Amino acid sequence: MRLKTSLLKEPKHKELVSCVGWTTADELYSCSDDHQIMKWNLLTSETTRVVKLPDDTYPIDLHWLPRSVGGKKQSHAESFVLTSSDGKFHLISKSGRVEKSVEAHCGAVLAGRWNSEGTALATVGEDGQVKIWSKSGMLRSTLAQQGTPVYSVAWGPDSEKVLYTSGKQLIIKPLQPNVKVLQWKAHDGLILKTDWNSVNELILSAGEDCKYKVWDSYGHLLYSSQPHEYPITSIAWSGDGELFAVGSFHTLRLCDKTGWSYALEKPNTGSIFNIAWSVDGTQLAGACGNGHVIFAHVVEQRWEWKNFEITLIKRRTMQVHNVIDDAVDLLEFRDRVIKASLNYGHLVVSTSLQCYVFSTKNWNTPLIFDLKEGTVTLILQAERHFLLVDGGGLYLYSYEGRLISSPKFPGMRTDILNAQTVSLSNDTLAVKDKADEKVIYIFDALSGKPLGDGKPLTHKTEIVEIALDQKGLTSERKIAFIDKNRDLYITSVKRFGKEQKIVKIGTMVQTLAWNDTSNILCGIQDTRFTVWYYPNTVYVDKELLTKTLYEKDASEFSKNPQIVHFVGNQITIRRADGSLIHLNISPYPVILHEYVSSSKWEDAVRLCRFVKDQTMWACLAAMAVANKDMATAEIAYASIGEIDKVQYINSIKDLPSKESRMAHILLFSGNTQEAETLLLQTGLIYQAIQVNIDLYNWDRALELAVKHKTHVDTVLAYRQKFLEDFGKKETNKRFLQYAEGLEVDWNKIKAKIEMEIAKERERAATSATVRASVTVQQ
Repeated sequence: MRLKTSLLKEPKHKELVSCVGWTTADELYSCSDDHQIMKWNLLTSETTRVVKLPDDTYPIDLHWLPRSVGGKKQSHAESFVLTSSDGKFHLISKSGRVEKSVEAHCGAVLAGRWNSEGTALATVGEDGQVKIWSKSGMLRSTLAQQGTPVYSVAWGPDSEKVLYTSGKQLIIKPLQPNVKVLQWKAHDGLILKTDWNSVNELILSAGEDCKYKVWDSYGHLLYSSQPHEYPITSIAWSGDGELFAVGSFHTLRLCDKTGWSYALEKPNTGSIFNIAWSVDGTQLAGACGNGHVIFAHVVEQRWEWKNFEITLIKRRTMQVHNVIDDAVDLLEFRDRVIKASLNYGHLVVSTSLQCYVFSTKNWNTPLIFDLKEGTVTLILQAERHFLLVDGGGLYLYSYEGRLISSPKFPGMRTDILNAQTVSLSNDTLAVKDKADEKVIYIFDALSGKPLGDGKPLTHKTEIVEIALDQKGLTSERKIAFIDKNRDLYITSVKRFGKEQKIVKIGTMVQTLAWNDTSNILCGIQDTRFTVWYYPNTVYVDKELLTKTLYEKDASEFSKNPQIVHFVGNQITIRRADGSLIHLNISPYPVILHEYVSSSKWEDAVRLCRFVKDQTMWACLAAMAVANKDMATAEIAYASIGEIDKVQYINSIKDLPSKESRMAHILLFSGNTQEAETLLLQTGLIYQAIQVNIDLYNWDRALELAVKHKTHVDTVLAYRQKFLEDFGKKETNKRFLQYAEGLEVDWNKIKAKIEMEIAKERERAATSATVRASVTVQQ
């Protein structure tokens, strides 16, 4: 990825340009110390003067009032705030009429910023004050006062906090009084510029120590650049939070959100005092010290999938390179490309007005449909369909271009969603809520309605990243997520019935990804790269989980690596310095998943015998129990030396009825409640009581016995024996109450138990003969 810059031969402004701002994706306003406000139209390459300011007004900062959230096409920004050196800020309309001038600070107003909704304005000045104003320019509050000038200000993602500079310090102050203020030393020199992105919630700072830095919203340093030759005078996030730009003397740099640099340009600009990204994030403009306005387009983005490599070579042209046969195709578009995604055999490209869907089998005939409204900010793909996110909503399309659904939830803000907070699979869509970060909304992809009973998934702490698995049955869809403490959890996306528990399967997890062809999960936890070959093991046999993992030392990936893809058995990881590392994992677990999904148990066993790997056997054991295939489970458990489990499986085989066997398989997986319910539903009361006795659930056993008026003496007898073995006395009042006047006769009890078992055998036999006679009749 790089920047393609353009400068006019002669500057349009006579003096230095102090600030720039975009109204639409093709129109820019610039202000200069020559008191002129110029309008640049990029489509016609015309530059016109909007207005000349009074001679004593030197503009310092400009910010357009945000368009109504929902990014409708017609509502471009209509007015902007301009701060100036005479201590005023001016609200100016698009035509250049000064609607209002407000005396704001003593000394220059160094920066002015609207919040994301456009309902409040923050200004900072040389007098060390931070003030909040209403949309019409009425003072709401003075947020802070200090002895040093405040050079830059930025709103927090939720517009509840304000970030501002104080010498070498950065300060985050909430608007609510009595809430803790966060302050930290960020640079060794004066901080000149700062920016805070609402999508990734990361903070940028740039200073006179010639460095730029990336911080998280708690003030932890994520990246610090090498010192440059000159102070960094400007820094700005792109709208979607994936890139940022850095400006300095004769220097313009394009960086990834993790800090490393994609491209460095050395244009003849003097210092770049201000950088503004266009609405669609495809280009940026810089206000230059020598009177120029520099424009830079982001080109040469690359997308890779299997054997295809796609590059955006011009604003409207993509090059497709098939690395197997070296074939090259050129794809031309009518408008400029804004976003693209390549996965699952399809390339989806959104331009400013249309969406193109290409199949990797045929590049010549794309499917094209018009986009409803604003700029697409995110494209996510699954095997059967893809999701477009813009300022107005979430839209799910099939690869034939048909709109499938448009899910909504209360208070939805789509402009701040990214690939970490939305996840898509063939039948499910999950969205992390920004208003309450502990909540994940889960939708049925095809209908767009909330899943199950409509309640979202709620966790005990804030969630950072979510991911849905891609394969398998709809009823077994799983979601993995990382919370604020960097713990990795997995839970089932239940469509109906009771929810499965949320189970923790990893700690200190930086990044995660599901495989595209089978439900294998990989992640980087602490210093180890980990692959969970069968994460569902936690619901089948939790002790087995550690045996189904593949672990590898991750020190070669350096600090803060990110998993980019997990396709087939290849994992692509991006290191903190931007380099890509490709890892291969064993292909056998994927084959095992395929065999099991098509119930080829003999092939699965044969594969494990061929590979001779304990991890594979452990996966097979868990898969077999999950699919209730006990014969395979017995072989697999025997191969990993779990003798106690082999014996238990053998004892299950000897049980008289099918219901009992099912119940004991449920017990094997630790689902005691379900096992008991199953036995009670089929009328096997004694067996349900016996299960509770075996598990020492004495109270529940007695409760069942009393409720069904049977086997009270059995429960009391076992309880008595249990207490005698431990030399304890009975203290439970309920047991004492029922034990009064009840003689325990073991012979009688044993006879009763034998009778129950005989009855169950008989029942099983009759149901078997009934089943046989039914098949004969058919």
